[in-house]
Amino acid sequence: MNPNKALWEKGDFTKLAETMRESGAALVSKLNVTKGLKVLDLGCGDGTTAIPSAKLGADVLGVDIASNLVEAGNKRVKAEGLTNITFREGDATDLHELDDQSFDLVVTIFGAMFAPKPQDVAKEMVRVTRPGGKIVMGNWIPGDPTLVAQILKISSAYTPPPPEGFISPMLWGVEEQVIERFANAGVAKEDISFERDTFNFAVSSTPSAFLERFKTYYGPTMNAFEAAEKNGKAAELKQELETLFNSQNKSGSSDSTLIPATFLKVTVNRR
Repeated sequence: MNPNKALWEKGDFTKLAETMRESGAALVSKLNVTKGLKVLDLGCGDGTTAIPSAKLGADVLGVDIASNLVEAGNKRVKAEGLTNITFREGDATDLHELDDQSFDLVVTIFGAMFAPKPQDVAKEMVRVTRPGGKIVMGNWIPGDPTLVAQILKISSAYTPPPPEGFISPMLWGVEEQVIERFANAGVAKEDISFERDTFNFAVSSTPSAFLERFKTYYGPTMNAFEAAEKNGKAAELKQELETLFNSQNKSGSSDSTLIPATFLKVTVNRR
């Protein structure tokens, strides 16, 4: 089985996506989404940015490698009564079922960054975007002091080394790497812009309870705990993550959680 597919089908990312809805809608509100705009949301999960795009009138296709998230997204669409959006299974490294230059906007927020073969991902995103269209990526930043980068950093210390040839998804958070990847896909450096932005995780439970969601439902954290358990270090990993979650809680209350996480927003103008 595709290891990336296995990773994202392992847990249930919807339990984390529920805490990201407000930030997803806020991000989409800045993308000039209009009625009839053709949008591809790549690595869409259950629709954190895809559904807000559809609510603004765009014709949206959400693509994700995890069948459980595609199913969850289509259930949300049905519940919302939306007819201008659909979700389907697909791989960001190979979008052969999608025509060249068929989307006005390609959005991928913490999605395509986790696909292997980043060069193929860049080429595919450029290929399916029409001239005059845009690609917008949200990517976690390596070494960043905020939540998700630190979760992944801490977790990696407890897991076995990755296989030979593995390319870290966090390199999508390095501007020089992004420029090189899109340059190899035919995009000029001046057509790529960067800014730091923030996604807020908001949930009406304690930081420790929020950590339990990651431990139970988020593939990378689940793998870290499984590996730590085998090495007798699960309690150590939990303590390290609990300290992180509690120290980053900005809600002003120990009974609720609001944690901001910084990411790199990449905008590519397709000529």
